[in-house]
Amino acid sequence: MIAVRRLFAPAVLLLALALAGPAAAGLEQSGVVSERPVAWTPNVLDGTVDAIAVTGDLVVVGGNFSAVADAATGVRYRRKHLFAFQLGTGRILDAAPDLDGPVTALAAAPGGGVFVAGRFGHVNGVPRTGLVQLDPATGQVVPGFTATTGKGQIRTLAAAGPWLYAGGTFTTIGGLPRVGLARLDAATGATDPAFDLRLARADRGLVKVEAVAVTAGGARLAAVGAFDTAAGRRRAQLLVADLAGPAPAVADWSTGAYTSRCNSLYDSYLRGVDFAPDGTWFAVTATGGLSGRTRMCDSAARFDLAGSGDHPPVWVNRTGGNTLWSVAVTGAAVYVGGHQQWMDNPAGHKSAGPGAVSRPGIAALDPATGAALPWNPTHSRGVGVGVLVACPAGLIVGSDTDRMGGEYHGRIGLLPTA
Repeated sequence: MIAVRRLFAPAVLLLALALAGPAAAGLEQSGVVSERPVAWTPNVLDGTVDAIAVTGDLVVVGGNFSAVADAATGVRYRRKHLFAFQLGTGRILDAAPDLDGPVTALAAAPGGGVFVAGRFGHVNGVPRTGLVQLDPATGQVVPGFTATTGKGQIRTLAAAGPWLYAGGTFTTIGGLPRVGLARLDAATGATDPAFDLRLARADRGLVKVEAVAVTAGGARLAAVGAFDTAAGRRRAQLLVADLAGPAPAVADWSTGAYTSRCNSLYDSYLRGVDFAPDGTWFAVTATGGLSGRTRMCDSAARFDLAGSGDHPPVWVNRTGGNTLWSVAVTGAAVYVGGHQQWMDNPAGHKSAGPGAVSRPGIAALDPATGAALPWNPTHSRGVGVGVLVACPAGLIVGSDTDRMGGEYHGRIGLLPTA
């Protein structure tokens, strides 16, 4: 049964519109967001929401789906792989860009556009392989951005200043050899010849960058995925790069936390990364299929950036064997999403161990200690909450399921700022 849902107070609606802005890594929020979702977000009726970007007062949603519906009226719209709606009202835009494959990543572009990556070869009937910039209000291609991708796919995007960072399984981009990670000119799409971190795997397996984040000032980058060296330096699944100098370079920052294996089915087990608002630390999330007090599988962890050499985690919060996919750091909380059942559960083995707290699908952790905060809106689990985006209006949540806060919210919802 679909729950009866609340109206959103006009004053709060106006505040959300006034404060709306581009989502950024480490967006500062003064407190933990509400456990009660707003009533007006549209419903995605099938498939999965895999990417979300906020630009101005618009939320752009990408993934593998074919239909959406207005929350208030129930009116259905055909929207294949991509659509946009207005913050504060949930109004679904008329723009319906035609992509012939799923969207895997989004990032807000300068001037109100949006970068769109995915497994597509045509956009609006015109050949555009894997990466394009669109005007979300019209659905039309922005003509000046002409990036091209080769074999493989883009799985993650992060925009910062004049640059767009792309990670995935590609081996060339813009005609240049780039394995898994590249930097593009945000205006033209041209690949930056100075940025090449030379990711590799000793077993010669497929290099894969799962997630990338950049500090708000654009000085540092963190990337996670299936690699064990960067520029010839040992960097097991996690690297930090310095971007502020004359040439981008792998930072003298490392950790041995993720050198051990988890389930042998996983070529890597890190899945999400986000910086704190002040850029001095970041948090990561992991899958892995194994549990235990000493393993880093199925956990969230914080790492500080200060200093050089090896960095152990400041804290680790373990689920007891359930995957965490996504993370968003706001200063007030470290939000994590997945298909976890518990947090604070180092002794659990797909079960609640001593001290475990129930946090199905979504949780908020104390930035200083890593302990689960009392906040517990709950989210239906499924494959899990794969997208968390903090914006001035609150926390936007994307997934493959349709229950949050005890209500029906089809694959996307917003937990508002208090």
